[in-house]
Amino acid sequence: MTHLSGAPARRHLLLGLACSAVFCAALPVLAQDYPNKPVELVVSAAAGGGTDAVARTFSEAARTHFSQPIVVVNKPGAASSIGFTDVALSKKDGYKMGVISVNLAILPALNLTKVTVEDYSFIARLNNDPSAITVAADAPWKSIEEFLAAAKQAPEKIRVGNAGTGDAWHVAALALEEKTGTRFTHIPYQGGNPAVLSLLGGHLDAVTVSPGEVAQHVAAGKLRVLAVMADARMPGLFANTPTLKERGIDLTVGAWRGLVVPKGTPDEVVAKLRTMARAAAAEPAFRETLERANLGYSYAEGDLFLKQILADREMFKGILAKIDVKK
Repeated sequence: MTHLSGAPARRHLLLGLACSAVFCAALPVLAQDYPNKPVELVVSAAAGGGTDAVARTFSEAARTHFSQPIVVVNKPGAASSIGFTDVALSKKDGYKMGVISVNLAILPALNLTKVTVEDYSFIARLNNDPSAITVAADAPWKSIEEFLAAAKQAPEKIRVGNAGTGDAWHVAALALEEKTGTRFTHIPYQGGNPAVLSLLGGHLDAVTVSPGEVAQHVAAGKLRVLAVMADARMPGLFANTPTLKERGIDLTVGAWRGLVVPKGTPDEVVAKLRTMARAAAAEPAFRETLERANLGYSYAEGDLFLKQILADREMFKGILAKIDVKK
């Protein structure tokens, strides 16, 4: 082994310190330069559904608050796990964000994904929706009581669509079974919108997706919402739709959506994204567009968003312990 001493050793030491200083100085410079190219926004669901609508509405609202475009990219499949994983494993440079949903609080408990809450830094919550039990307008059931009575009379005859096995809307239907002693046949799709289209086509008897994902078809007289899994009635189009609690069924299941980046993204970049998200979410057009689509506007800062996710993770563990999600 060669040992350096005297002037050569000092030169190597100074060179090493200089390189370290240049490297360390480069990090804030990169953050200061951010963003210098478009940012990808990964949606872990198919185009046309509620999650996709929230992402595209946000991307439009962010245009005047961000120096680069935010480009929405759909990566559906495996009840959101494909898109979640893509974002979690991406470069920690702020050029790939994800729209995560309540599925992040569910899938790890079912061993359906290895991605967890701890794999992300949280930017903001944008939206929160209850599950809506929806049937065709010409279905024989005019109330949630008639629907559940039919399910009890003929177990597994009623086909209920969801946005994927282990998805929040799947868990909502399973929880309804557990609460009411009913049994459905559960049909998974790669997102809420394909399930709704299948219901419109007569291939399903019901879906348990968000009100926003069925709103236009309800307004057109093609579908009917029997009940929502919320603590209180929704305004507007669904003002006359009862909650399950009103009908004596103590069950509230909803889905939130928000923005994340991979854990380890520089603090300066996260701060810039949070500032942008706060301004975009405050745009009147953003809120109005969500409300017109019956997608519940519900903004929260990243830290509060994370707190809710951790609480929901514990809540869903309790529900999942009582039901068989593999049905």
